[in-house]
Amino acid sequence: MVRAFITIKTTAGKSADLLEIIQEMNAVIEAHVVAGRYDIIVEAEGDEVYEVIHAVATDLNELDGVDDTRTYICLE
Repeated sequence: MVRAFITIKTTAGKSADLLEIIQEMNAVIEAHVVAGRYDIIVEAEGDEVYEVIHAVATDLNELDGVDDTRTYICLE
């Protein structure tokens, strides 16, 4: 299994609505609105690196209100 953390910068006022959508994505284990440079942090898991990147990170960037994402693949 491949696990990743994805940070998301959202358009002002969109975090709560996006959180509900993100939490329903298949590869998402957990997602939370956070304070700081980014607005949402997501923990995702898949069988392959490509699956995590495509199923979550790519799909996230297509959501209305997502301004920026950063994906961090766990090495352990």
